[in-house]
Amino acid sequence: MFVSTAYAQTAAPAAGGDMVVQFLPLILIFVVFYFLLIRPQQKKMKEHKAMLSAIRRGDRVVTGGGIIGVVTKVGPDDELTVEIAENVRVRCVRSTVNLVLAKTEPASGKPGETAAPADGAAKTDEAPGAGGFLGKLLGRK
Repeated sequence: MFVSTAYAQTAAPAAGGDMVVQFLPLILIFVVFYFLLIRPQQKKMKEHKAMLSAIRRGDRVVTGGGIIGVVTKVGPDDELTVEIAENVRVRCVRSTVNLVLAKTEPASGKPGETAAPADGAAKTDEAPGAGGFLGKLLGRK
């Protein structure tokens, strides 16, 4: 009356196939994180590093503290001298520069000339729609 039927257990599945199925969601999450978070951040860091290495005298820059100024001297040991007002110059570390607002044209081989774009078009530093209130606030014409 109280005896139940006993069923035989099936053989345990192979451990190799089961492990892949268990780790598949973790692997997929890592792949998604790599392509959505890690890779774009690395690309952005590489672009920022290239921008910092290309800073020259005469560039308008924004520092980490929000100070807008013109680079007057690029010194040794990653130091910049930035003029933030008339006859007011501050020294700052190159890595504190967040943005280059306006770049100067590189000098060509001949004295007194500036390099022109190869296609003959005039180069402007302004982004489309840079006028208006925000453009005036940042000193763009």
